[in-house]
Amino acid sequence: MPSARRAGKEALITVIVPVYNERETIQELLRRLREAPFRKQIIVVDDCSNDGTSEILAQERDILHLRLSQNVGKGAAIRAALPYAEGEVTIIQDADLEYDPDEIPKVVEPILQGETEIAYGCRFTRGLPKAMPLPNKIANLVLAWAVRLLYRYPLRDEATCYKAFRTELLRSLNLRCQRFEFCPEVTAKSLKRGYKIVEVPIERYRPRTRQQGKKIRWTDGLEALWTLIRYRFRD
Repeated sequence: MPSARRAGKEALITVIVPVYNERETIQELLRRLREAPFRKQIIVVDDCSNDGTSEILAQERDILHLRLSQNVGKGAAIRAALPYAEGEVTIIQDADLEYDPDEIPKVVEPILQGETEIAYGCRFTRGLPKAMPLPNKIANLVLAWAVRLLYRYPLRDEATCYKAFRTELLRSLNLRCQRFEFCPEVTAKSLKRGYKIVEVPIERYRPRTRQQGKKIRWTDGLEALWTLIRYRFRD
């Protein structure tokens, strides 16, 4: 596993964790983040949870805990965290344990090595995961092909959670997202500015089902597609 280092000095990585009603997973997620092999700033944004998640987070002392006054969405939570990001690189981490924090160092490594400003953790190097529900597989394929068609860029995993950016670049994108359209918005704006997105294979992705609490719906896939189209033809 590569270490998050640059010029012999360990870099600070900001991890933004948007959370909504994840009391069953948030403590385990934070444990894994703390133990992951990189220097980190953890910002957890509670999107007005009502299941006890907020009470759990209030007891955590080594994180920056922000709580939104109303449930707005993942994109709004990420935007709320950005002014507090202190790391050279910022990466997004969902709280549902689909992604393993031990893989963060290799996702951010191309940025720290100066190869790129943006890196995505790609889940599909070996094909679509068998455990992923069929509607999600279809949505991921459609979004990847939309990026190829609209932006002429061979991106395999547009909807991955693991999106890492130089922090100042991410701030400069002037994000407007509220919910899950964060992913297509940052992809569209980055590609229109001419940035290269390096995809880094990740191997420990464990898809969650709707019965297990997955919150994204088929309508979010339509919104993501529309976001890619909309930003292709607007400044």
